[in-house]
Amino acid sequence: MAKIQIGVIGGGVCDNKTEMIAEEIGRELAMRGVILICGGLGGVMEACARGAKRQGGNTIGVLPGNSREEANRYIDFQIVTNMGHARNAIVVASSDALIAVGGEYGTLSEIALALKMGKPVVIIESKWVIEGAIRSSDPVEAVDLALNAIA
Repeated sequence: MAKIQIGVIGGGVCDNKTEMIAEEIGRELAMRGVILICGGLGGVMEACARGAKRQGGNTIGVLPGNSREEANRYIDFQIVTNMGHARNAIVVASSDALIAVGGEYGTLSEIALALKMGKPVVIIESKWVIEGAIRSSDPVEAVDLALNAIA
């Protein structure tokens, strides 16, 4: 049976609080044997990948450009798309569920794609209020909610 893959989405730049939340989510996913998928760059993506790697987890970065070198140093597997923001569809389609941590319009587009594809979405530290998404205020709870939504 294939391992569960959870997408963690959020801004390429984030504040310290959001970074700490994303890193804790990454750690929690790794502790549960879940593969992390993200956009592979900085901000929330780097923080969650760092958390996962420090806990011994596996990370996949779906990159917008045409070079594997643009991935942050915590990404194990780099998927080069040369698709810019359109790569968001790959992140979503490859995930069993998604956790949105903060973010702006790119994150909003991923949330919309996920809901359109019938994927569970948990949002934490987000300004977006979206029908169909599950709200959380705690990183461990966010992982619990995402995994329970898959089951």
